[in-house]
Amino acid sequence: MNQIDLTKQAETVRNRKSPWYWIPTLYFAQGLPYVAVMTISVIMYKRLGISNTEIALYTGWLYLPWVIKPFWSPFVDIIKTKRWWTLCMQWIIAFALAAIAFAIPAPFFFQLTPAVFWLVGFTSATHDIAADGFYMLALTEHEQSLYVGIRSTFYRIATVAGQGLLVIIAGLIETNSGLAPVTLTVNADPAVEWSQPNIDAIYSAEPDLAGEMAFYTPQKFLSLAVNTPSTVDVNGESISFGKYAAIMRDSVKHMNERNGFVAPENGASTNGKKVVSHNAPSAFTTWVKNTFGEDREPFTVRDNNFAIAGIKLNKKPTAGEEIILNVTLKSGDQSIRLEHNKLSTRFVFNENNWDKPAFLFYEVDHKITSPTSATFEGASGNIPLAWSMVFAVLSAFFFIVAAYHSWSLPRPVADGCNDGSTTASSIFKEFFETFRSFFQKPQVWLAIAFMLLYRLPEAQLVKLINPFLLDPIDKGGLGLTTGQVGIVYGTVGIIGLTLGGIIGGIVAAKGGLKKWLWPMAWSMSLTCLTFVYLSYATGLSLLVVSICVFIEQFGYGFGFTAYMLYLIYFSEGRHKTAHYAICTGFMALGMMLPGMAAGWLQETIGYRHFFIWTMICCAATIGVCAFLKIDPNFGRKIEKADEMD
Repeated sequence: MNQIDLTKQAETVRNRKSPWYWIPTLYFAQGLPYVAVMTISVIMYKRLGISNTEIALYTGWLYLPWVIKPFWSPFVDIIKTKRWWTLCMQWIIAFALAAIAFAIPAPFFFQLTPAVFWLVGFTSATHDIAADGFYMLALTEHEQSLYVGIRSTFYRIATVAGQGLLVIIAGLIETNSGLAPVTLTVNADPAVEWSQPNIDAIYSAEPDLAGEMAFYTPQKFLSLAVNTPSTVDVNGESISFGKYAAIMRDSVKHMNERNGFVAPENGASTNGKKVVSHNAPSAFTTWVKNTFGEDREPFTVRDNNFAIAGIKLNKKPTAGEEIILNVTLKSGDQSIRLEHNKLSTRFVFNENNWDKPAFLFYEVDHKITSPTSATFEGASGNIPLAWSMVFAVLSAFFFIVAAYHSWSLPRPVADGCNDGSTTASSIFKEFFETFRSFFQKPQVWLAIAFMLLYRLPEAQLVKLINPFLLDPIDKGGLGLTTGQVGIVYGTVGIIGLTLGGIIGGIVAAKGGLKKWLWPMAWSMSLTCLTFVYLSYATGLSLLVVSICVFIEQFGYGFGFTAYMLYLIYFSEGRHKTAHYAICTGFMALGMMLPGMAAGWLQETIGYRHFFIWTMICCAATIGVCAFLKIDPNFGRKIEKADEMD
């Protein structure tokens, strides 16, 4: 780095506020719209009674803006400043979220809100481009290294807050704005003997007519076995328990639809038949399995037990009145699951079906080894009001954060406005020049190979971590329950990932990217050995599994720092904002393509050999690092003595 570059960097950081004033809030704001579009919208539509078919149809393409954002990133680089784009997008998001909040109670909400979610998606993707570009312009190379873990941390906090806190707010409003909530507790115990569910008892339960209108259930406490028989006698015919459970689940679905609690799914009926694929494995799959697959004894399939409960109203609603009940998990072990994928947990009570039960179907993980329980709550409050308030809160946050960033975001000299000579023809000329200059950068094809291959082991591993933790031991997995996986991977793993990213940013800021590239690459690679160990070891405690997952996720978070810094380093230059967006496109591709094949490969060769394969893939991670040429000073703090040289 020459003296002129150092002078420019010094100018960009002169007389400005600390990055702590704006980096946490900027990246928290960057994460929230993504969660709102990709996750909260699906939950909201489900609670508002939209069918799975329509939800999948209208929300399936909402991820598109983040996929294609590199194609309009040059316009963000050419027109105005990154600061202007960042603030402008935040104001638009604030108004768009307010529009969603006002549209939800309207009768035509499902015609309007998907279009606004599209607007939020494209605006959010543009905000990502501008914010990342602003980050590179407003900070020195040393600061970019130092805060790379902080920005990732606050982005993750935003995803957790969006998927957790905002949904909780909606639930609290539902619970406190309607009839008194009804609760059902399911207790699962391996020592309890199995017994058939009694549907007749649910039907014949008499309501308590005293007092105000309320929901009630004849089975507030269900005691359920964990172990199941291999076969069940039904009308004199012996059938497998798995088939019996499927029949009962279909019966619940049909009864709820027949009684008008749930609208039938359009075109989704399979007449109660299980769709089974009869396609034989290809010759290539057979060869891979015979050559590289594990020699494992055939495993025994164990079925999950189930329970059926019913909920009724004690009084008849007035003519034309509809009371909506939504049932969700309130607390307890997630290994006891309320089926909500194939069956609806949203019920419409009216004057015609109030005295009939709406049925719930619970499944109990067969891997439970000690008594446990879970409590479920049915809320009947004002659902449109609840979700309107959620998006009103989101909108208010963005109005506040946009106003705050108008004050707190610095005005770096490097983020200068384009002059008045900019014309339409020059803009399009610059647009194509942006892509041309990207592919003319030194080492561009090696850089693209790095973007695609550096995370090759993790791109495959991340798809199979949860299945490996959940699958029973005789299938090669660890046999954890759903609740245990939530603790091990959803809590311990996230902590490890976050700490790894923060520490990676601190050390990279101290020594620079070139110095820490190799330790971070080896960290990304060697920690995959933990899953090789987990797949071969036996009798592991939950503590040991948690430690191994923590180590692997910490290593990934630490190693990922080098990846993010290299993307920033390679994007340096005239069109750094657009070039960084193009890099993130290759980053997504590098995760998507290996992940698509990971499931097939694991099913073909087994978990043990699959994890060994991911270790072999670490050679790609190390190999692409060997040929990179990186400025030794990039990312590290330049001491005054160095600046004088």
